[in-house]
Amino acid sequence: MSPRLVRCLALVAAITTSLGLQGCLIGAVVGTAGAVVGAAAGATGAVVGAGIDVVTTSDAEELREMRRECERRVRRGSNEDCSVYVPNN
Repeated sequence: MSPRLVRCLALVAAITTSLGLQGCLIGAVVGTAGAVVGAAAGATGAVVGAGIDVVTTSDAEELREMRRECERRVRRGSNEDCSVYVPNN
């Protein structure tokens, strides 16, 4: 083989290898970015879910307190219907 052909084949091999490695690096970067975005979305969903749970719990606790107050008034002689203070599940 001529030295020119050997150099050309070496250059082609080097370019092919570098392009292959570049593809690996790009795939790794895209995969990492996807994982970060997925983790952030999961964390945001957890925070929103916890906030909704807190609001729901607060509403249920408020209704229970209103029902207890109504039952106290009924024991003192009031003519109220305390069944309206039932949380909707």
